[in-house]
Amino acid sequence: MLYRPEAFEPLVDTPWSESQAHAAIAAIVADTESAFDENTLWPAHPRDGDLRPLPPLASLYVGASGVVWALDELARLGAAELRRSWAPTAVTLHERYLAEPDFGDQLGGPVPSLWMGESGILLVAHRLAPAAWQEERLLACIRANVANPSWELMWGSPGTMLAAQVMHERTGAEPWVEAWRGSAERLWREWRDELWLQDLYGSVVHILGPAHGFAGNVYVLARGRLLDDERRAELERRAVAAAAKYAQRGDGLAQWPMSLEPRAGKSGEVRTQWCHGAPGIVASLASIAPGNQELTELLIAGGELTWQAGPLVKGPGLCHGTAGNGYAFLKLFERTGDELWLERARAFAMHAAAQVERMRTTYGCGRYTLWTGDLGTALYLESCISAEAAMPTLDRF
Repeated sequence: MLYRPEAFEPLVDTPWSESQAHAAIAAIVADTESAFDENTLWPAHPRDGDLRPLPPLASLYVGASGVVWALDELARLGAAELRRSWAPTAVTLHERYLAEPDFGDQLGGPVPSLWMGESGILLVAHRLAPAAWQEERLLACIRANVANPSWELMWGSPGTMLAAQVMHERTGAEPWVEAWRGSAERLWREWRDELWLQDLYGSVVHILGPAHGFAGNVYVLARGRLLDDERRAELERRAVAAAAKYAQRGDGLAQWPMSLEPRAGKSGEVRTQWCHGAPGIVASLASIAPGNQELTELLIAGGELTWQAGPLVKGPGLCHGTAGNGYAFLKLFERTGDELWLERARAFAMHAAAQVERMRTTYGCGRYTLWTGDLGTALYLESCISAEAAMPTLDRF
């Protein structure tokens, strides 16, 4: 079975409407700004807390920094008019994080991670209110994370490599390139076989998807063209070979497993979402080896599976929701120029907007996060309006 039908729901029968997409973005932004409290930030959503309620969080993935970045990004894109400046909040989040780190009881203190720790918080603060101390601290975080054994975007050095790339793009300063290369050399040495072997959440595994494994690492190494031509050619050759080797094919569709080894509580599980499965593989690899027809055909098969499966029951968000899956279509539109993929992306956008409204009614509140909630959906709607494939905080930061 290439995907689990019970994880998906029928696509809404709503034609693409740019005006409706704009209205959905405006509603998400208004609700998000209204829900903010200076002391408690944004309320945690029940779906983000799993078995326990979450305290106010500062980090990028499910915390306030991600929300602030998304609001600022929507304003810069001309997709939203904000009622306040979020720069003061962005600056205070770092100190708040150090005093009370997200998940500090589990992690033992602050971590340099891009999505779950200091680096992402500092990047957002530097974007809205840049200061020299932020650059100094961020450079230290990147250097401290070089040997993190996770070897993935969320916690490991690929995430902080991305932070180094972003800072080089902002400042043009050479120390960021040097920091990136230090992590890239170690990451390259760890790429001993087709996939990286990593220590993540107590398991030693080979993971394929972008959030925690192969596809995300390839994306970061290829992003920004900091590799020399010889190594980039090797990167593309090895990445295409691994993607082809581990693809599960059938009836013109392609899927990829979560990992090569059974993980605790997840043995045999198939997922079709950005973080694990075809959508994330497609979105992460679509920009490499543009002239490679084998890769193009493989990615199209992954896109067809994502379309056939339909919108995710889990909700509209980026990491494991309908909007994240829709970015696979936008990436295929960018790679192939085929308008079919833009049409499919916009069909998912209409569904994701409807899911936001449905979940707000069900839970009595919005989901105020970037990667799991409503703001990621708003950014996806804007991507569909502009027909741009850039993913939030990955392609643009």
